[in-house]
Amino acid sequence: MVPKLPHVLCLTEHHSVEQEIETLSIDHCILGAKFCRQSLKHGGTGIFVHESLAFTNIDLQESCMEQDIEAFAVKINLLTTVICIYRSPTGNFSQLIKGIDTILNQFSKPNIKIIVSGDINVDYLDETCYKKKQLDALLATYNLISTVRFPTRSLNGSSSTIDNIFIDIYHKGKYTIYPLINGLSDHDGQIIQLENMSVQTQLSETRIIRNFNRHCIHDFKTKLSYEIWDTIFGENDVDKIFDNFHNTFLRTFFSSFPKKKIQL
Repeated sequence: MVPKLPHVLCLTEHHSVEQEIETLSIDHCILGAKFCRQSLKHGGTGIFVHESLAFTNIDLQESCMEQDIEAFAVKINLLTTVICIYRSPTGNFSQLIKGIDTILNQFSKPNIKIIVSGDINVDYLDETCYKKKQLDALLATYNLISTVRFPTRSLNGSSSTIDNIFIDIYHKGKYTIYPLINGLSDHDGQIIQLENMSVQTQLSETRIIRNFNRHCIHDFKTKLSYEIWDTIFGENDVDKIFDNFHNTFLRTFFSSFPKKKIQL
């Protein structure tokens, strides 16, 4: 059975650039927040919000340091703040702790629920891990607890839980969480369902469209003309040729004809 798409989807993708994140298309979802590296290569993360939800973007750029803590957030219906964080395996753990403390201190207010998720590269399967204990101690001061108790990454016969979702202790025993085996990465997804969680939907109906005006069509043709097709048709495998062509075509298409939300 294919699970129902979550209302809020947090992605930590380490091989993207800003343009690719902007043009990433997920049915019925809107890119609510993102982080893209400016100096180091690769790295790109985002939060996608279901089109029916009212939300606002939260800028956390001042609290971010590439590799150490790459964070971004959205506020849902003014009562719930969803924060997504990525730390590289080589990132400075002390900077991660300092950054998380700064961010949570900013948004920790009465009646405001906080959800923190992401790939922090701290193994929660290892009960002796000092970094886990230190992070738990910090999060406990903000009434946050971890929820993931199953492996989220498998590689070369070993498993670890380096991706996690932290929720308010108020929800303890009032949530369901399970893995989403996607087959696309060595990391699996995690889906959490919180009980008694009310969210405000958009007051008016919206629709997602693509604008196919003359300017967009010209932009599409121009970008295609600049593509270097030698790297695509230089393959001998016809399947690889098609896949490379298809990926290039779609990337250009999504860039020239981005989705746009309109009120009906």
